[in-house]
Amino acid sequence: MTSPQREPARRLTVVPITTTEHLAFIRARTSVSFLQTPAWGRLKSEWRSESLGWYENGRLVGAGLVLHRPVPRLQRWTLAYLAQGPAIEWNGALGPWLDPLAAHLKARGAFAVRLGPPLRTDTWSAQEVKEGIAAPGVKRLTDLSARRKDPLGTTVSDRLAAAGWLPQSPADGFGAGQPQYTYEIPLAGRSEADLLRGMNQLWRRNIKKAAREGVEVTSAGAAAARDLAAFHELYLHTAERDRFTPRPLDYFTAMFAELNAEDPERIRLYMARHRGDPVAGAILVRVGTHAWYTYGASSTVKREVRGSNACQWAMIREALAGGCEVYDLRGITSTLDTDDPQVGLIQFKTGTGGQAVRYVGEWDLPLRPAVYRAFDLVMRRRSRGR
Repeated sequence: MTSPQREPARRLTVVPITTTEHLAFIRARTSVSFLQTPAWGRLKSEWRSESLGWYENGRLVGAGLVLHRPVPRLQRWTLAYLAQGPAIEWNGALGPWLDPLAAHLKARGAFAVRLGPPLRTDTWSAQEVKEGIAAPGVKRLTDLSARRKDPLGTTVSDRLAAAGWLPQSPADGFGAGQPQYTYEIPLAGRSEADLLRGMNQLWRRNIKKAAREGVEVTSAGAAAARDLAAFHELYLHTAERDRFTPRPLDYFTAMFAELNAEDPERIRLYMARHRGDPVAGAILVRVGTHAWYTYGASSTVKREVRGSNACQWAMIREALAGGCEVYDLRGITSTLDTDDPQVGLIQFKTGTGGQAVRYVGEWDLPLRPAVYRAFDLVMRRRSRGR
């Protein structure tokens, strides 16, 4: 019997690419994360960024945005971070892709690589989440037996672990990087009526109430600058009420300038007003067929007119009309424990219908083990000091 022949290993090289080359690659794909666009690298000006390309036989077959992040007390070295990326082929051997990436970044002064494959491992429907919250003894999404598993995401996790990569996602899904758990509404093949039917009664009632109260939602992309100040005032109010540290207005101004310069459809600001008064605002980012709700704000005054629900519904409708296949409400924790204050976040998002999703999460590859151990110690001390 003739033994089966192995396929020859792919020979890929990793080199810096221009913004033009990077954007052309992104536009040829269905979607990539907005955190993997050149504009995002320019926005994060406190870190050094570079666009990298994977070449095979002279053809660009993969791309990624790397943020070289300095670490306190380790200024000579950087953490090379590819948030929700890179955009490569994950459904085969990873060595031909990740080994030249690691070699390039080590030569650039990185002590470790951190990446987050944009792949799902598990999905739970809104009904499954709702039943889990009501079930005694269920504390986390992973306690639920009902789920849809994605074999590719699971395989990639196993291959990363076997290759020496270290998982960084905490049990609740929130860490220093991007959340491992998100809440998403599938849009492909659905109508507005379908989406409304998928929402719970409270969401549908609040959307109707906003309309009866005369709440008006406007949206703007490049012309959003005049409304950013009003949004930011609401955002500061929200930060004080909900006890989080707000970003300055300059950050949002730069965000709109950079993302709009890259693509006029990349980012939009939505403002809900009631009789001329701003009552809610939200920012939507889109790349290809994926739309993300990234920032939101609301006024405590006039909350009864449901401006936030009106904003969300306007964004969902425009994403659907624009051909998007996913509306992404971004991070949740994995908790289903009614005694955990974080459970309110998933309860709110579950009301939209949709599904909870667990991704592969973020993984580290130490390139200089001694420096990486020092970095890990710094981060553990910082975490304990919170």
